[in-house]
Amino acid sequence: MKKNIIFLVLLSFISVVSFAQEDATGAKEKDYPVSATFESGSLIDAQTVVIPEVKTLEMVIQHKFGTIENGRSDVWGIYGSANIRLGLNYVFAKNMQIGAGITKKGMMGEKSIIDLNAKWALLTQTRKNSIPVSVALYGNIAANGIAASEFDQVRIRASSEYSTVSFLPEDRLSYFSQLIVARKFNEWLSLQAGVSFTHYNMVKSIYDHDKVGVHFNGRIKITPQGSIVFTYDHPLKIKEISEQWEWTDHPKPSIALGYEVSTGTHAFQVYMGSTNSLLPQDNIMWNQNKMDKTGFAIGLVITRLWAF
Repeated sequence: MKKNIIFLVLLSFISVVSFAQEDATGAKEKDYPVSATFESGSLIDAQTVVIPEVKTLEMVIQHKFGTIENGRSDVWGIYGSANIRLGLNYVFAKNMQIGAGITKKGMMGEKSIIDLNAKWALLTQTRKNSIPVSVALYGNIAANGIAASEFDQVRIRASSEYSTVSFLPEDRLSYFSQLIVARKFNEWLSLQAGVSFTHYNMVKSIYDHDKVGVHFNGRIKITPQGSIVFTYDHPLKIKEISEQWEWTDHPKPSIALGYEVSTGTHAFQVYMGSTNSLLPQDNIMWNQNKMDKTGFAIGLVITRLWAF
């Protein structure tokens, strides 16, 4: 017992001496977070792990034209049906952001969606790799603004029979949640991957209420202000959460490739992507676009930061 006490005392003494030496000489340096893993909190239709400084307001403008399949007749979709989303995000505490947006679907705005969202940065990669990756959680809740008559008497499958239900306000709601992991490998390459869960309160009988997706995004910096950016989203076929006996119109994977210009407080992205929608749950649950000229559309993203 005496030997154990002596050993613990010596160990404590050595630890104190070592700490004092490191503190006096400054040998133990603080490991600071990496900067600019991505230039913006948005990457095409995806979220990144980036959250600006506290008391920063971010404006996001997303615009997606119609598909390019008609070529010159509608100027490669520019005169076709367009989707637009206007959003505002605010960083109310360190690594915590909340936001809201409104989406117009279709040229005449026959459908609109209001969404509330939040993002939380759990970990931030450091320069000396004491924390090797950045990790963030993102989620939103969206309310579909189409006419209630489109929801009335929706046929749903109960067991092997069909029944009808009346429309309820909560039938408008859909949800999206995502875990994102990113790493800045060097000054020109940043990559991130994620897994998501999507839920719709009301769908037609041939569709599922729930869908799991996997995501892969990246940025390749080629000039001090310019980067090549890309996203890939893949809805998974998981029988355990499916309500169908066979897959009908299962959503298709989507890909987007674009170019980004950033000036610190501004980021501008122009891209070509194989989805029509702007909200992530729409892309995961409903995308039927093929990866050819019938499915690709030109899109724009503009972000602007204000510090308060």
